[in-house]
Order: sequence, then structure tokens, then C-alpha cells
Amino acid sequence: MERKGGLALNRTEKTGEIDRLRDTLQGVPAVLLTDFRGMTVEESSALRRALRAENVQYEVVKNTLVRKAVVGTRLEGLAPHFKGNTAIAFHPEDPVAPARVITKFMKENPKLVLKAGWLDGRVLDASGVQALATLPGKQELRSRLLSVVIGVPTAFVRVLTAGPSAFVRVLEARRQQLGE
Repeated sequence: MERKGGLALNRTEKTGEIDRLRDTLQGVPAVLLTDFRGMTVEESSALRRALRAENVQYEVVKNTLVRKAVVGTRLEGLAPHFKGNTAIAFHPEDPVAPARVITKFMKENPKLVLKAGWLDGRVLDASGVQALATLPGKQELRSRLLSVVIGVPTAFVRVLTAGPSAFVRVLEARRQQLGE
């Protein structure tokens, strides 16, 4: 009999859990699977705090239920990796955040083992997750885009406020550039 929170799950509860897992994982951009065997309570708590600080969800799952939940979905390629102790980590919008937190934590605590990852329809091994962790996160990309969008008008305003002669010099430089 399977147990959740110390209680046996009946068939209806198992079906509900499968549906919940399927719904939860349906729209996520990336998922990481970890094996937490051998970690102490303090180490597990530290990992959960680090993940929570980045709004990453982390959940220990029952392999048989989550395997059924991913059948027929875009995450089906992960099914063979649901063996042994398994926890899933995901962020609802940012595919990089879970990879960044988990790879950093693994450097300090080798008991946490990365089993596999999934990104955009592809199953990733540990090196793929390491590469994902080095990419800029969603917030960093937003701030870069915003600086580009704001940068051009800001530079234009600076030229205008510098006086008419600065504006004339910019126009003359552009005329010469187009003439070449």
C-alpha cells in the first residue's frame, strides 16, 4: 500500500494525486529530478530554503504516481528516471532558477544527486543541467531588455539637453556616415 503523510492512499486518492501532478507539471518550462538519499534533515531544509528563496517548487514524489502522470504528456521522456528516491524541482516561469540553485547546492553537498532534467521537450543529463544553470535567468533577461529599450531614448534626451550644437554635431556625423 502506498503512503502519503502516513496515510494509505485509496484508488480515488491515487487518481487525484496523478491528476494533481499532471496539472502541476503541465505548463512548466523545465523540470529537474534529484535523488536526496543520505541527506540530513538540516541539509534538506537548507536546500528547500534556497529553492524557496528563488520561488522554485520542490516536491518529493511517489515514482509510480508521477510516472503515470507524465504518460502522454510532453514530459513522458522523464518516465524512465523515476526510480529510487525522487524529488522534482521546477519554477512556474523560469527554467534556469531550479538548475542554478540545485547545481550550486550540489557543489556544497555532494549527497544531492541530479538524476535528470527536462527542458523544452528534451531530457537533459547532468552536463546539460550544468549548461542550463549558467544561462541568465528570466529576470536578468528582462532587465537587459529593459536597459536596451530605455537606453536609446535616454541617449537621445541627453543629446537634446546638451544643447543645439551637440544635436547638430550628431546630425552631421550621421549625414557623413550615410554619405560613405
